[in-house]
Amino acid sequence: MKVFKKIATVFLVVIVLFLLGGYFYFQKKFTPPENYLKVSGIVENIPTKWISSDGNPHSALLLPIKVNGINHTFYMQFDSGSAITVFYKKSLESIAQKFHNQITIDATNNFISTAFTIGNMKVASNTFEVLNYGEKINFDDPKAANIIGTIGTDLLEKRITILDFKTNQCSFIEKIKEDDFTDFEFKKRKILIPSNIENEKLKLLYDSGSSGYELITTKEIWQQYRNKNSAVRMEKGNSWGNTLSIYSASAKKKIQFDKVILDLSEVTHIEGTSDLQKFLMKRSGMQGMIGNKLFLNHKLILDCRNEKFKLK
Repeated sequence: MKVFKKIATVFLVVIVLFLLGGYFYFQKKFTPPENYLKVSGIVENIPTKWISSDGNPHSALLLPIKVNGINHTFYMQFDSGSAITVFYKKSLESIAQKFHNQITIDATNNFISTAFTIGNMKVASNTFEVLNYGEKINFDDPKAANIIGTIGTDLLEKRITILDFKTNQCSFIEKIKEDDFTDFEFKKRKILIPSNIENEKLKLLYDSGSSGYELITTKEIWQQYRNKNSAVRMEKGNSWGNTLSIYSASAKKKIQFDKVILDLSEVTHIEGTSDLQKFLMKRSGMQGMIGNKLFLNHKLILDCRNEKFKLK
């Protein structure tokens, strides 16, 4: 009997250690690094730019930027699904070939120490992460949308963000009168916005990296919300080099954010995401993701530091 108790105790201890180890692993893996951005100044009503892909005119939302020491306008994608601001290695290497001594990549650690400006606002860091991603810059075409990186929610943590989808303008400011603002969750620099569809309360991740989609959810909810017998549009997506299968169908629902009610005309589900991503989505209590398309012709104000938002 004593031997059995010892074995049971050892077994219980192993399980506890395994669970604790798993918990700390996930905490470390999915907790974003410290926010090393140094932000000075503000910018108001900077023009944004849409790019299209596969017939979707709102595939990505771009912000014009200038890299320190280089008098040329580049673009960075506004991605509220990314916790950090990053640069693309292939794009930077292309810039470095033309503008010598202006950009130096720490190839060992994949970091770069630099600064960029959005209008009059300066964003600097000694440790911008550099991803093995991107394309060669087209310097010959003045209208080319040369994308050199991604702006993440580390910038939103430093400034109140106003996305005016009516006028295609964006502002990053320090103060605003917060009348009729609503609470949202800002966990691990992820924006989780409360909503309501057919009297069902949902917690949705605002992921502007999924810009051209209204609501991305599970296959089960997708089947529930889509118009029955409606045509399904299938696309191939790219998530940092991983190919995804994207299925969209028409819907006729109302989605509510506080007092504002929007038409939900399309619903989407994605295949190809990892089991780990699905697990983390369920663990967070998140029921789906919303992109920029849902907010067209509206203004979204996000105060991530105080976890307040307003849609109008």
